Amino acid sequence: MHNLHTALVTALSPHHREIKVSTPHSLGILAASSPPSAGRFHGGYDMAVVKPLLRFLRATGAPFMVNAYPFYGLTNDTLDYALFRMNDGVMDNATGLVYANMLDAQLDAVHSAMRRLGFSDVDIVVAETGWPSAGEYWEVGAGAVLARDYNKNAIRHLGSGVGTPLMPNRTFELSIFSLFDENLKPGPVSERNFGLYHADMTPVYDAGILTVPQEVAPAAAPAPRRWCVPKPAADEVALQVNIDFVCGQGGIDCGAIRPGGACFDPNNVQAHAAYAMNLYFQSNGQHAFDCDFGETGVVTTVDPSYASCKFT
Repeated sequence: MHNLHTALVTALSPHHREIKVSTPHSLGILAASSPPSAGRFHGGYDMAVVKPLLRFLRATGAPFMVNAYPFYGLTNDTLDYALFRMNDGVMDNATGLVYANMLDAQLDAVHSAMRRLGFSDVDIVVAETGWPSAGEYWEVGAGAVLARDYNKNAIRHLGSGVGTPLMPNRTFELSIFSLFDENLKPGPVSERNFGLYHADMTPVYDAGILTVPQEVAPAAAPAPRRWCVPKPAADEVALQVNIDFVCGQGGIDCGAIRPGGACFDPNNVQAHAAYAMNLYFQSNGQHAFDCDFGETGVVTTVDPSYASCKFT
């Protein structure tokens, strides 16, 4: 970044001041973000990377860029809060400030982290924000109408001059991610559906930025549900290894296939492996590779649930 800035000064002086050099960061750089006033960067990274960067940004008048996505912090209970709808708000007990939307809270958490390092005067730019127009059945809030509402409201709010509770009376530059859907992007369905436009140039929805009215494409059909089960010819020894692997992982509950559990019967390796392998597959985002298990697993659209044993 120093080299790029030096090159701009050499080539464009005095007009180099019109071009700012910065770099975007995900909110993963924060070790804490709730409440917003407790925001701080990860230890070690804060002094070795972030502080020198902020020093450079201050010296050159460039902003600190963040990618903020309320969608990824969403639950059923916080949907209105994330979408700028009417809600009860969330109070930061340390400051007494009330947050009416999640994006403000995310930005103020970044601001608090910067303030801890002595750089509260450096501006913040939202390099990316957005909302998916389609998603997996288990992805709360994914949909074209909600994506339209979020992006419209984010643009309106950040450009209104209201600011945030910790940064009042200011506007924020933002960029909507993304212009087009990305059909080859890995991960759940939502990852391929952040675009304002489909690949054929038809708009997914109008977020209020179209200058010429265009026909909006119909909403994408929800993706079919998928499960991971053992291949019929899979070796029982290999399947037992799969069970031991999944159930030995922290955070994955295999209680359903233990004695007394809803999926203990039939008490055989094939049935128990089906439950465990699917649990791992669902917990890790339904990637095809999460159902490989040494080529003993296969993805199916047929629900393997039976009796009181439910495969989620």
